[in-house]
This record gives sequence, structure tokens and C-alpha cells, in this order.
Amino acid sequence: MHFDMNDLGGPERYKLLASSITPRPIAWVTSHDAEGRLNAAPFSFFNMMGHTPPTVVLGLLSREDGSPKDTAANIVATGTFVVNLVCEDDAAAMNFTCIDAPPGFDEAAAAGLVLTPSLAVAPPRIATAPVSLECRLFEAVRPGPRQIIVIGEVLHAHIDDRFILDAERFHLDTLAMKLIARVHGAGWYARTTDLFQMERPSFAAWSKARAEAGEG
Repeated sequence: MHFDMNDLGGPERYKLLASSITPRPIAWVTSHDAEGRLNAAPFSFFNMMGHTPPTVVLGLLSREDGSPKDTAANIVATGTFVVNLVCEDDAAAMNFTCIDAPPGFDEAAAAGLVLTPSLAVAPPRIATAPVSLECRLFEAVRPGPRQIIVIGEVLHAHIDDRFILDAERFHLDTLAMKLIARVHGAGWYARTTDLFQMERPSFAAWSKARAEAGEG
């Protein structure tokens, strides 16, 4: 079946895309407003975009009246934020910070989060997160009245020592982190446990194999 996005409303577009583009990693973002009040909220419109400079992207939706929600307003106002990745043990606390609380509500305190200071940005890190990325706002793009896309430059990466296999070679025990991902609607999440591996193909090896088989 074909769907013309121009013929659909926002909720319908959201359902189709969010149920198709999965699993999505979760950015558990901590940020401060201009007065220093803390906000913590999870977002699954998130991913790594490159390494030189190291960049991540967040897709942040606005309220129905077009005004930005706390995280977007904080990032634009202060230019800094922290992306914390979510492990299974933190799932319930992360889910609580989705709560539809009014502006100024401290989700981190209500969820009982343990926080620790960052090195280069004001917002703290979530201490239980396997990975935390201190970020500086690179650019905020507004493709529509209810969307803000935040591009952030990663200044510091904090990785729990338990998941460092070889620091000199930058090898991590990713599976041991037990990260979770967002799937479709109605609160569905996925574990990163059912995996399979494929080696990246080599054109030279492929060409040689074809020649040896008399196909090239």
C-alpha cells in the first residue's frame, strides 16, 4: 500500500514512520534552562551522524501550539546538553521521565536519578548510564512549526569502566551494556540481545572469486 505523506496529518505520519523505522536508540537528555533548573527526558528520534566532528542529532517535537518543550527550549537557550544512553536497569526511571509534567517540574528528582557533574557543560550526567555524551549545540534546524532538529557536537564521552575491554584500542563491551531501544507505539521497547553478524564485503575479494569461477 502507498501512503502520500502530503495527504496525511501529523499523527498518521508519526504512526507510519515510528512503527517502521525501528529499533531506535534512546537519548536520555539532561539539560538546564537559563535559570539553572534541570530537565531530564528521553527521545528516540536520535542517532550518531558522524565522527569528524563527532556529532549526534535529536529530533524534538513541539507542543500543539508550536511552543518548544523544555528540552528544546533549554538547548537553544544554553547551547549545551548531555545524552545518556539507557540500559535495562534504568528503563523504569527513563519511562517515568516521559511524564507529561508542567514546565519546571524536576523529573530527575522525582525519578530518583543519581546525577554526577559533567566536565565541560552545566547539565549533569546520569550516573547509572553506561554511556554519557557531553554535547554543545552545533545548530538547531526548524523544518516545520512543530519540529526542532538539534545537531550537537560531542565534547566528552563518559563510558562506565565495566564496559571497557581495551582502552588503548577503544574496544567496548557493547552487549554487556544491555542498552534498550524504542520500537513502535504503546510503549514498546527492544533489547539488544538477538543478534547476528555479517562481514563487510570486499570488492577485490568478490572480483577475484568471480574470476576464479570463470564468471568475470
